[in-house]
Amino acid sequence: MGGLIQPSPVAEEPDSSRKTIVIAIVAVIVVVGAVAFLLRTPPKKSLGPPPYAANLKLSDFKMSAAENFVGATVNYVDGTVTNTGANTVTRAMVEVTFKDDLGQLAQREEVPLQVLKTSGPYPEAVDLVASPLGPGQSQQFRLTFESISAQWNRQYPDIQVTDVTFK
Repeated sequence: MGGLIQPSPVAEEPDSSRKTIVIAIVAVIVVVGAVAFLLRTPPKKSLGPPPYAANLKLSDFKMSAAENFVGATVNYVDGTVTNTGANTVTRAMVEVTFKDDLGQLAQREEVPLQVLKTSGPYPEAVDLVASPLGPGQSQQFRLTFESISAQWNRQYPDIQVTDVTFK
């Protein structure tokens, strides 16, 4: 033979790190997909306002603004709520829509309807749970807004009752 010894070819091991990375990525995607599927909530059905909402009449709107202790402006919408139905209302939610100069949506918020109680020198807004609105009764209410969009046209917002709880 020729006197030179040729090294025998060494069999290379297949690169298993790439396989491991691909398997890990696929496993993470499957786990994230399963978690997302299990935690999803069914879409809310928009049925419109509940039937009893027609028995709550909102009127005599007044708007005001005040500066709070940190110097920010707080806006208030006050008015009168009248229960024309036969049940005692213990909770009501209203959707308040502020519009811009073109009549388009500037801001929309859903807030609880709170009635005003005068137990001290100033009226205090309390939930209807603490001061329910009986059949045929009227009470002053207040809606409080910490911030309103700068595009708001400074007109009265549209207010619609979106949820009512009664007993």
